[in-house]
Amino acid sequence: MAVSREPAADPPHGEPPDPPLITTLARWAAGLRFEQIPPRIVELATSQVLAQLAAIRAGLRHSAGSALVAAFGPPRQPDPRRAAAVLGVLGSWLNLDDTAYAGHLAPSTVAVPLAYARSGGLDGRALLTAVVAANECAARITAAATLGPLRGQSALHTHLAGAVAGRLSSEGAPGDRWVAALSLAFAAPPWPMMHAFLGGDAKLLHVLPSIRTAMDACDAAAAGLTGVPDILEHPRGFLGRFATVPLPEVVTDELGRRWHTDTLSFKLRPGGPGVDAAVDCAIELHRRIGGTPIDSVEVAASAYTLYAGQQAAPYLAGPDTPLSALLLDTTYPVATALLTGDLTVADFDTPAVRDPARWALAARIRQLHDPAMSRELFCSVAPFGGAVRRAGERGVAWLREFVGPELAALAEPDRPAGGGRSTAHDGVPPEGQRFEESGKATPARVTVGLADGRSLSETRSVPLGAAGPQTRRQHRELVRGKFLAQGGSGPVADALGGLAGVAADRLPHLIDAALR
Repeated sequence: MAVSREPAADPPHGEPPDPPLITTLARWAAGLRFEQIPPRIVELATSQVLAQLAAIRAGLRHSAGSALVAAFGPPRQPDPRRAAAVLGVLGSWLNLDDTAYAGHLAPSTVAVPLAYARSGGLDGRALLTAVVAANECAARITAAATLGPLRGQSALHTHLAGAVAGRLSSEGAPGDRWVAALSLAFAAPPWPMMHAFLGGDAKLLHVLPSIRTAMDACDAAAAGLTGVPDILEHPRGFLGRFATVPLPEVVTDELGRRWHTDTLSFKLRPGGPGVDAAVDCAIELHRRIGGTPIDSVEVAASAYTLYAGQQAAPYLAGPDTPLSALLLDTTYPVATALLTGDLTVADFDTPAVRDPARWALAARIRQLHDPAMSRELFCSVAPFGGAVRRAGERGVAWLREFVGPELAALAEPDRPAGGGRSTAHDGVPPEGQRFEESGKATPARVTVGLADGRSLSETRSVPLGAAGPQTRRQHRELVRGKFLAQGGSGPVADALGGLAGVAADRLPHLIDAALR
């Protein structure tokens, strides 16, 4: 949807105009040094690297991983451009990639620096600097367009910024080359077709065009080609096409002081963006149920979870459901977790996906909307609450159009959910929240009725691994467990936990060991 804008006001007499957004962002990112990154951000980025290596391992372990390797080659190949694309693809399609406010960052912001670190020359500090620089560029540009038609994994423009920044930081490229490469990359951002995204195997490749375009843009910039630096904010540019309510100011807001890496959420299990809390509840209930037969299941959740499931619903066909749609569904993952006590990559592959008991239980799951849970969601910084509050009344108007007036009213700061007291988990004020205190609430409550007459219920607001106080305390242990669950070794995980101290001659071998 195009956005009409008033012409930019002329700067006061004698003052130069502000530089384009890309110029300001690129110069800052190109000049970022490891010593300038706060220790907490270094620690989060270290966990992000290990978590994404686990996601890549998961992609290789699934049966579809062999088809991806046959098509594009192994993740460990000598050309870093090709290796970056393969690493990005393998680590994204099972929804095990880590996210932030805003965007699914790691398939580009981690995968590309890993490929270039593996080709030699980077030590652990340089790798982490590249990851943080890429996170900040990708998340800021994604946040500027969050109030629009594309979010989450469909916002493929995230990886244009993440891949350009990840490569150029790894190469120590000058700021002018960053400006040219980002401007060229955003000349033709991808716009996915959701029918193909959910109905077939196209989602397995969804990050590939963006990473390849970014690699081409970097090569073109190195050869001296240039783009238009105001491609983001120009009325006929990126935000004019990709944002219903553009927020150009967030691209450069508080660079070096506000870190989007603070908002990282770590995905510990496969599955879509809204199922994590429900699966956490189901796993806990499995322990309490024992072997008692289940008569009924009810899942209460926010509008976000229900919306994701509604997108997948037309493509559900039991065991023959396309994998991309199955990942967005709530019923199959919850049924699997109730019956097995876990949800793993193998549960989205044969033979598990053809288990009739899972589908029989999934068919009996009733889903309903809980207004208080939608209130919690809207009050979180991620996935889009921060953008709604930043936009003020424009953001609320966007939300009304997106979810309807009744649901949008839940985002109003003084409006109680369902007529009662708000249950917002972190007390987010209406003007936003410090990113280092941010959270991502995607709440759910799972209630089971058992054959012996008992009724058991579990509720969770912030899923395990999602941004919040628990994750800030425990992210190292959580991502280590994620890596080990995908077959990684303990000594390699421990070595990567000290990534900032890894020398350049050792780093390629450590990355290879993590992928082996």
